[in-house]
Amino acid sequence: MATNLRLRPEAERALRKESERTGRSQQDLIRAALDEYLGLVPPSEQTLEELIASGLVSAPRPIVEIVPISLPDGMTSLDLLQREDRI
Repeated sequence: MATNLRLRPEAERALRKESERTGRSQQDLIRAALDEYLGLVPPSEQTLEELIASGLVSAPRPIVEIVPISLPDGMTSLDLLQREDRI
């Protein structure tokens, strides 16, 4: 089916920019977005690195500072989890 689509100027600029950035045609980008919105295809599975690079999400920050520890010889992290004094 062919159709005409009138875009807001901001959407037109963003679509053109994304087309140039990805090398995909504007028509292909619109089709993919519409298919995903309508649930005709599963959502794209981008990696966290791709999402951060695209600016859609910010890089995660640790909640607390992680301090590495050294265990005594012969002790493993499993030994720490299987202590009797754990709640």
